[in-house]
Amino acid sequence: MIIIGEKLNSTLKSVRSAMKNYDSDTILDIAKKQYDAGASYLDVNAGMFLEEEPERLEWLINTIQEEIDVPFSIDTPNPKAILKGLKANKNGKPIINSITNEKERFNAIMPLAVEYKTGIIALCMDDSGMPETVDERLSVAESLIEKLTREGVPIEDIYIDPMVRPIGTGSHYGVAAIETIRNVKLEFPNVHIACGLSNISYGLPARKIMNQVFLIAAMAAGMDGAILDPLDKRLMTYLYAAEALLGRDEFCMEYLTKYRNGELEI
Repeated sequence: MIIIGEKLNSTLKSVRSAMKNYDSDTILDIAKKQYDAGASYLDVNAGMFLEEEPERLEWLINTIQEEIDVPFSIDTPNPKAILKGLKANKNGKPIINSITNEKERFNAIMPLAVEYKTGIIALCMDDSGMPETVDERLSVAESLIEKLTREGVPIEDIYIDPMVRPIGTGSHYGVAAIETIRNVKLEFPNVHIACGLSNISYGLPARKIMNQVFLIAAMAAGMDGAILDPLDKRLMTYLYAAEALLGRDEFCMEYLTKYRNGELEI
């Protein structure tokens, strides 16, 4: 499972304050905790700083990579900020988060993925807006995959985001996301999935429960990556159990290792 740690996001007050004050100790503490909890990538976002975003993102990346060797998911639609982050990066192959099928955004971001040979999260959205149905999402996903591969992005570097929307605003959104995942993986088995897991529960009480259950359902449909909170020990416990049940953990070795190390919440 590709685990993209979500906690270094400037929309979070504690992170925004740390970034504003160049508080490297707080940033490193959050980064290390996510890495130690099993994050494959760290999502880094400085979008709340608007005009200062490129420089703040550069500082964030430099601060983390001085101490931790973990690749980044560069989380911004701003091509200038993406470029700044890519030039600063020394921690292996990053992921750009994200591109859409909106013409202007696609044309601005796609060349950066090709030039820097990055992974790229492709969000199922185009110039007509956010799709409602599974068929609409699949159509956007197919178009994005075709265009990205045609431009030279290897199919295994593409991470489709099925457009997870809060079920509190539409009871069909959970099923739509799960069925999009299932159909994308059936048609393009070498493409990865990387959804924003916690979007599903926005606006609801006890969000962690909803996130945990959605994780299992989405993994059963074929999801192999997610932007999530690796510090949610119950969530990570269910993730490791689901990996074993779905045949992705040979002889349950990872599950057993996590159990012996006391990393599972029982």
